[in-house]
Amino acid sequence: FEGIRITGFDVHPVSIAHKKVSKDEVMQENGERQEPYSTCTSEVSPVNDPDTYLPLRVGPTGEDMRILYSYEVYWEKSDIPWADRWDVYLVGSPDDEIHYFAIVNSLMIVVFLTGAVATILIRTLKKDIAGYNELQTLEDAREESGWKLVHGDVFRPPQNTPLILCVMVGTGAQIGSAFFFTLLASMLRMLNPIKKGQALTAVIMLYVLCGGIGGYVSARLYKFCDAKAWKKNTLATAIFFPSIIVGMFMVLNVFLTVVGAATAVSFLTIFLIFFLWACVATPLAFLGSYFGF
Repeated sequence: FEGIRITGFDVHPVSIAHKKVSKDEVMQENGERQEPYSTCTSEVSPVNDPDTYLPLRVGPTGEDMRILYSYEVYWEKSDIPWADRWDVYLVGSPDDEIHYFAIVNSLMIVVFLTGAVATILIRTLKKDIAGYNELQTLEDAREESGWKLVHGDVFRPPQNTPLILCVMVGTGAQIGSAFFFTLLASMLRMLNPIKKGQALTAVIMLYVLCGGIGGYVSARLYKFCDAKAWKKNTLATAIFFPSIIVGMFMVLNVFLTVVGAATAVSFLTIFLIFFLWACVATPLAFLGSYFGF
């Protein structure tokens, strides 16, 4: 980058009653025109002094008053890099300890409530679970009713279209992993919150790299359902979510390009995203399915 960048600024407001120069004094002896206000010149700088404040006159009928707004700028060279211009606000803020205290307080509340609910459930269902585990014959089991008869349905594979379930679970595992690693990178300060596009880029890249996790989870569940077409399941896992997102994105991008919006994405960027999906995410999904099936 060639040029000058502003890394920070200070604003000092000053109230001053400007003194207007008479018409005869506006023209100097050498014939050049001077400023019409003697207190607003290149040689005189306003000072924040109570004696020079502009009094605000407020009358019963509302008096008119003339207010002159002026400003001056001082440029100072700074050694702060452009990338660190916001560190004065983000690093070493005095309320960091308050955030840590709020996080610990929230975690303690969650742990306490979880323990309370678990204790109530154990005390309520302890007798029923003990009696259910002591069943010896099918005749005793037939006398039972309610949740005890459907406890095994959770682990029963679906009879129709297990492919949809496996694809959805694998895609959810891939998205969840991408967001988890993004939050972890943010906590380790590997991402700069000032750069708005950096977090989105990290999510996309991590989603692509987590294709192996999605393929592995989808293949394991597909194998649990006693299905055999693991290649079809892997391909559906790699295509399902990206196709929906890219389809919506392409439609919106067409409208943005037509109206000439600055947020429209170029063809090169779209090609690079397609390249990442076809050459990185899909092979990783097949690799994960190979270990999972």
